[in-house]
Amino acid sequence: MVNDMSDTIAAISTAIGEAGIGIVRLSGRDSIEIANRIFIGNKVKSLDEAENRKLTYGHIVDPETGQIIDEVLIAYMKEPYTYTRENVVEIYCHGGVISVKRILEAVLSCGARLAEPGEFTKRAFLNGRLDLAQSEAVIDLIRAKTDKSLQVSLSQLEGGLSKRIRDIRNMLLEMLAHINASIDFSEDDVEDMGYEELENKARLVKDEIEKLLRTADRGKILRDGLNTVILGKPNVGKSSLLNSILRENRAIVTNIPGTTRDIIEEYVNIDGIPLKIIDTAGIRNTEDIVEKIGVDKAKEMVNKADLIIAVFDISNELSDEDYEIIEIIKDKQAIVLLNKSDLPKKYDKDYFEKLLPDKTIIYTSILEDIGVDALEEEIKRLFYSGDIDIESDVVVTNMRHKNQLIKAKKNIEDGIEGILANVPLDCIEVDIKACWENLGEISGDTVGEDILDRIFSDFCIGK
Repeated sequence: MVNDMSDTIAAISTAIGEAGIGIVRLSGRDSIEIANRIFIGNKVKSLDEAENRKLTYGHIVDPETGQIIDEVLIAYMKEPYTYTRENVVEIYCHGGVISVKRILEAVLSCGARLAEPGEFTKRAFLNGRLDLAQSEAVIDLIRAKTDKSLQVSLSQLEGGLSKRIRDIRNMLLEMLAHINASIDFSEDDVEDMGYEELENKARLVKDEIEKLLRTADRGKILRDGLNTVILGKPNVGKSSLLNSILRENRAIVTNIPGTTRDIIEEYVNIDGIPLKIIDTAGIRNTEDIVEKIGVDKAKEMVNKADLIIAVFDISNELSDEDYEIIEIIKDKQAIVLLNKSDLPKKYDKDYFEKLLPDKTIIYTSILEDIGVDALEEEIKRLFYSGDIDIESDVVVTNMRHKNQLIKAKKNIEDGIEGILANVPLDCIEVDIKACWENLGEISGDTVGEDILDRIFSDFCIGK
């Protein structure tokens, strides 16, 4: 990513396509000067005459020909009270592909540079308006799929996680200060933090890190969705189940086995829980090359699933494929559906409870809309049954944050071992400082340029 902060950058900040409004955004010291070269106000000759942070009506013109490109409203915001803490101009034009594209081209021809992905937010970070955890919350906010994931992202954007990390790092900093004082002034009359007090502080740090880590699995689900795979042999009702949960005909449903040959993915919101629900090809032995690829993909998706919904046709005897599916889900988080329960049953729930004693088993008739509500209630129960309060102010949703917390936990555990073994203070200092630095990579206080580039490359251009 280009890192020249002296450049003025520009990008389209709205999605491409037909819309009521399109926005072209500029940020940098020359933003207002560049905008003045292409903007003709209805009542002002220059943006310098307009009010800061107020919309001004006029037209954008081609800087070479003077031809009007579009009728616009334009706002300029003077540093430092802007998103990037730089001069910012936003041009509000008619939505659509051509208008915003031509305005962006005019801006670029006057000296602006096309922004890299996430470069506006990266500048907000580098200029101290946001820390790194808050910056990453911006993309989570944009991608939020439910009210709860939106709530968690807003909490992080407002600094909820950052404050917790800062508090833990301050405890570590206090420990480091006392350790350094004891090492540097061992013969002087300096208040010493004994090994017992160091141990107490270190255990407190460990507890705080573990509290955050316990939120990570549910946080990941709120951010990315509960990875839910519908599994079963052909023609048991998997695609009908997908359509029923989505309340729309997303998957093709026929009585011909093997209709679904590829992976179908959709998101659905169940009381604030985002489900990334995946309909797979039916598990069976087949000579059809395309269908076989689909079956292999289905088995591959099972290994990545947070939850499996295993569907069985209770109106037919269990087959070899059914028993294979039972083996697959034995050691996984799964809900069992005994479908087509409106037809004469070949076995009952008691039989399945012996095969899978730790699984929830639900009678369903997808076509009759029986049992789908019970399935959704069980999904909610599984999600909320842990000791994580998802309404709490801090939830770890980012895998990078989780990895740094795991490293920090290992550092502090090594430090505690050293304290208990009465090793020299300078050895303990190494572990405490490593913990402090790993936590600093979450907030961005100790992060390298390569990590920054990788993080912001996931953003869309214009944000």
